Amino acid sequence: MDFTLILFYVFGAVLLGSAMLVVLVRNPVHAALFLVLAFVTAAALWLLLYAEFLAITLVLVYVGAVMVLFLFVVMMLDINIDLLREGFWRNAPLAALVGLLMAFEMVALLLRGSKGAAAATGAPPAGYSNTKALGSVLYTDYVFPFELAAVILLVAIIAAIALTLRQRKETKYQDPGTQLSARPSERLRIVKGMGTGSSQSVGGQTSSTIEQKSVPGSGQ
Repeated sequence: MDFTLILFYVFGAVLLGSAMLVVLVRNPVHAALFLVLAFVTAAALWLLLYAEFLAITLVLVYVGAVMVLFLFVVMMLDINIDLLREGFWRNAPLAALVGLLMAFEMVALLLRGSKGAAAATGAPPAGYSNTKALGSVLYTDYVFPFELAAVILLVAIIAAIALTLRQRKETKYQDPGTQLSARPSERLRIVKGMGTGSSQSVGGQTSSTIEQKSVPGSGQ
């Protein structure tokens, strides 16, 4: 059993354990920490398979974006900030353990690379680009599932916006269709001069006063 296979089993066990703890723990802060550990461990497994592009994408997209959104949701809940600060030292040992495990994974990957990864079994040849290989396969053999997944995500975004959209009565909204269909006669009202019987020329029109009406659909 070589060193790469040992790392695979170790990282696999850590990934399975952290994924189970994300679901089983009741503290949302602990769940977030275990989720970060699961993402980093999955990225380490991709590195073992010489898929550097997938590994860095997993870290940037999931740890850098999905986890931030998850923490935003946790912080937007009705949580007492004073109690959250008091629980800092209670969560500190778990956070230190997660950090040590991630540091161990990075050190193990560096040691594996220093042992001659280029000569290992299954290593790609020199000059091989896994990013180019992934793109060529994704946009040729799997282009239909890729586009289907994009459409499903787009539908999910539209559905989320439609479900959360609320119109408040006190808020004024603009209706572009009503504004574009407005006519000049609906926007201005020409008022004749009163008492004198004479009129003045304003803007090329015979009137003494021009009152501006509210534009339909402008919310005014």
